Amino acid sequence: MLIDTYGRAATDLRVSLTDRCNLRCTYCMPEEGLQWLAKPELLTDDEIVRLVRIAVTLLGVTEVRFTGGEPLLRPGLVSLVERCAALEPRPRLSLTTNGIGLARTAQALRDAGLDRVNVSLDTLRPEVFAALTRRRRHQDVLDGLAAARAAGLTPVKVNAVLMPGHNADEAPDLLAWAVANDYELRFIEQMPLDAQHGWRRDGMITAEQILASLRTRFTLTPEGAAERGSAPAERWLVDGGPARVGVIASVTRPFCRTCDRTRLTADGQVRTCLFATEETDLRAALRDGASDEELARRWRAAMWGKKAGAGIDDPEFLQPARPMSAIGG
Repeated sequence: MLIDTYGRAATDLRVSLTDRCNLRCTYCMPEEGLQWLAKPELLTDDEIVRLVRIAVTLLGVTEVRFTGGEPLLRPGLVSLVERCAALEPRPRLSLTTNGIGLARTAQALRDAGLDRVNVSLDTLRPEVFAALTRRRRHQDVLDGLAAARAAGLTPVKVNAVLMPGHNADEAPDLLAWAVANDYELRFIEQMPLDAQHGWRRDGMITAEQILASLRTRFTLTPEGAAERGSAPAERWLVDGGPARVGVIASVTRPFCRTCDRTRLTADGQVRTCLFATEETDLRAALRDGASDEELARRWRAAMWGKKAGAGIDDPEFLQPARPMSAIGG
């Protein structure tokens, strides 16, 4: 098991497959993009499958989420999913994506063994999408969402970040649209993970503001802590259910005490937290011939040193040097 000194067990593995992305979201990276990792620095398909196998057979991981960057840009993604789905015990497999390209890959991913997807979509307005992402691909995302639902990659979850001056007024419209299309909407507070380090707490739309906006049109009934478990999203029944909406308040209401995640970057580093400033290199040990048991030992040691919390409320909090695209969501 991956246990830390506070008694938390990490059973949910987030695997970044690439730091590359085909959007340039203002809250993630600059318009010109970033200096991407060179191919030799990235884990190979075989290395990814081996580390996932170690995680599920030796370390107690039961869920694997493929992230990025944009994981649909990873060549051989369908084969990776298929190989991980064949592991015993079989982990539950999901994918976080911006949805571009999902229309043509959703069914193949489902057939390979992917269980469900999270798709990022911050707005229903094409012009706002273009301003936020610096790309005109709004319809591609909508088509990808529909294809995921048709392929059975359910529940299809939609992740939305509200930004002042762009889409701050869209919360009720987004929820009405999600309910009508049988998607589960989750709002995420903007986090200090942008490459530009331009995040400001006073420029962020908070969970309370989001909920206040939603309540102008909907009745929200909290599910409660028992239903939430270790999930990052607090969830509410919408107008009595069965539809639900979630809010991930990573900044104003951190959920560190119940965190069950461990993270693997595209270049083979273990991260114990999205906001961690330290990493443990498994890639070097793997390429130096370390055994499965040695890799598992190093992974356990990394997680044993996990801090109590992200420290985002600490006056001395330091934003991670690596942006979200390199860390994996």
